Amino acid sequence: MADVVLKNVQKSFGRVKIIHGVDLDIRDGEFVVFVGPSGCGKSTLLRLIAGLEDITAGDLLIGGERVNDLVPAKRGIAMVFQSYALYPHMNVYDNMAFGLELAKSSKAQIDAKVREAARMLQIDNLLDRKPRQLSGGQRQRVAIGRAIVRDPKVFLFDEPLSNLDAALRVQTRIEIAKLHNDTGATMIYVTHDQVEAMTLADRIVVLNGGRIEQVGTPLDLYHRPANLFVAGFIGSPQMNFIECQVAGVGLDEVLVSLPSGGTLSVPVAPEAVNPGEAVTLGVRPDHVRVNPQGSLTGRVELVEELGENHLLYVDMGKGRRLTVREPGDARHEAGNTVTLEIDRESCHLFKRSGAALPSRAGTVNPAPSSPDLTSAA
Repeated sequence: MADVVLKNVQKSFGRVKIIHGVDLDIRDGEFVVFVGPSGCGKSTLLRLIAGLEDITAGDLLIGGERVNDLVPAKRGIAMVFQSYALYPHMNVYDNMAFGLELAKSSKAQIDAKVREAARMLQIDNLLDRKPRQLSGGQRQRVAIGRAIVRDPKVFLFDEPLSNLDAALRVQTRIEIAKLHNDTGATMIYVTHDQVEAMTLADRIVVLNGGRIEQVGTPLDLYHRPANLFVAGFIGSPQMNFIECQVAGVGLDEVLVSLPSGGTLSVPVAPEAVNPGEAVTLGVRPDHVRVNPQGSLTGRVELVEELGENHLLYVDMGKGRRLTVREPGDARHEAGNTVTLEIDRESCHLFKRSGAALPSRAGTVNPAPSSPDLTSAA
């Protein structure tokens, strides 16, 4: 296996720049997931690593070797595409063996590798079937098996589960995670699905407009987003955002004025914010509760009943809406007026530029301290 290093990698199509100077170190054996909205450049970046697109500028190293000018077959990578791309006239065994046959491997080597990969993916009973006789999940496992037998330095996955139904997605996701655990291979995976990213990744790379917004573990990105974009992109349902003003600053807290007229003390480092400055308060639906003692009041627009919990969409007036996650046994109906409480310890603050203010001491849920605030007045 091998590490993958991108140094100021850029890609342009004519005069249109798609990838803007990406620097990234992917460690040997690491599972890294690229996420971002459509058009952010995640698939293009994967294709640059694969050699399916030429790098306009910068360097790409795999296993310490610069591979910018190497054809895909010489890079030691294997790619699994969104479409299975299986040969319809070949059975499963021959589909998996085809690349090894082109590489002039011996029949004994081919047979051993194909059968071991099939056993690992639990498709050893399907080796005689044609692709048309397989389900979507089975076809995707054949495509993964075809990559495994090549014993690549790096596995590349381009949205491999997007054509599967919900149940098969879960099953195949588990199999890919198990494959990584069993092989210890370096894997780079592109998806738009947050569940896939959060459950599979050692680290997630959040892309936007051809640039990296943040790189970190799933929990780092969820609990400590670097900016408004990452905060809004990671997490489902999306984080709530409330436009506020700074009412006062202390040593390790910022007091903000809420649109409802109340105030909230947020335990973040008050770096470069001043009383009267506009900021954005971020709070996830899990950290807003229906509580008669709360300071925010709104009207329930919609209730989504999900079984284990409910999502309430609460109209706060003036075009503002909060999403609230409530227990499954809670009883709420559209049209009801509810009072909400925000868990201040789980809040985030973002400057007008979008940058996040660090939480106290870099912790996720720091212990409360006595306020030491300077009034805006």
